[in-house]
Amino acid sequence: MTKILSIVNQKGGVGKTTTAINLATGLAAIGKRVCVLDLDPQGNASTGLGIDRKSRKVTSYDLLVHGKHPDTAILKTDIPKLDVIPATIDLSGADLELAPLPRRESRLRMALASLVSKGKYHTIIIDCPPSLNLITLNALVATDKVLIPLQCEFYALEGLSHLLKTIKIVQSRYNRDLEIEGVVLTMYDRRNKLTENIEQDVRGYLGSQVYETVIPRNVRVSEAPSHGKPSIIYDMKCAGSQAYIALAKELLKRNKTIKQPSALVA
Repeated sequence: MTKILSIVNQKGGVGKTTTAINLATGLAAIGKRVCVLDLDPQGNASTGLGIDRKSRKVTSYDLLVHGKHPDTAILKTDIPKLDVIPATIDLSGADLELAPLPRRESRLRMALASLVSKGKYHTIIIDCPPSLNLITLNALVATDKVLIPLQCEFYALEGLSHLLKTIKIVQSRYNRDLEIEGVVLTMYDRRNKLTENIEQDVRGYLGSQVYETVIPRNVRVSEAPSHGKPSIIYDMKCAGSQAYIALAKELLKRNKTIKQPSALVA
């Protein structure tokens, strides 16, 4: 059965898009069919997978606002087994357009229902915008599990607490099956004492819900989007790419061996 995984953090610049496209590429490299659903008005996940703006005829905006069938929006990437539903700047005004619509928080779930039922994909990965708005709410209502990239800095911890409260509300009101897949530490710098302190605090509070794999700061990972490629394709041997391959393997291993609790929001 197709699983939907949302990459969520209301704070910008924590590595959501980088995590989404590289995790998707890692899963595809292991042989899983994956679709990335770009829900960020900036469309960076689409660009990072090599989708030019002229190709984006039907987008995630059309799924949300106009109820378009997802099959009409899916584009193939140059990466075998990896597709994308692109985004454009049209999404920036979607909140206002969604507000008066019936079942405004469930539009994405309804749009993806047919795609999920076909079982074409092992995983649909949603790259959410850096805000807790109606678009992100739609993602949380539609998703099975949430993966939270957490930058190793103090303010990120404050934002995490707010995000967990939001997820708890969504669980109680809209999506009782929503689970937290886990937290992955990003932009990890072993030379920085603060990074070590943040890691200790997060692991002490969240325990095994924090992934063993950490994503290091890496120049090659930062360069890759300008070439329209995930870092795993741009430079598979760099430390960042190897970390994302390890993250994909850990995700699959966890889902095979661990029944995921909702301890983070209990």
